Amino acid sequence: MPDNLTPAQRSACMQSVKGRNTTPELLVRSILHRLGCRFALHRADLPGKPDVVMPARRCIVLVHGCFWHGHTCARGRREPVTNARYWRTKIDRNRARDCRAMAALRQGGWRVSVVWECQTKSHKLEVLKRRLRRFLGECTARNAGGVAR
Repeated sequence: MPDNLTPAQRSACMQSVKGRNTTPELLVRSILHRLGCRFALHRADLPGKPDVVMPARRCIVLVHGCFWHGHTCARGRREPVTNARYWRTKIDRNRARDCRAMAALRQGGWRVSVVWECQTKSHKLEVLKRRLRRFLGECTARNAGGVAR
């Protein structure tokens, strides 16, 4: 099936896709802030430039878009109609890069949690809040003898 946009329109559309400060990321940061967390954003000195870094707790939260990172939900499994081979390869590379970055972070002593875009929908917010609260508790308990507040 041919693309219904001109190359210039498609280019403009793709350039408008944000990599930082997305709606799901802002929502997760808001929840973490309300839970009393202080954090850094997109630290370039860490593998994969994680979205949210809590250095005192040695915790990292990654916020992944379902399509771009190949989640198993309906949106993540959706196959592009145009240029399908390119997008499948791109998403596979993204997933491999995510695995390498998470392994390197864990190897460096960081605790990592991934929040998927589909988990930030309004009907799932309470579950997400409980999950983040539990994750923060695990980070604090693990660091009880050291740097955690």
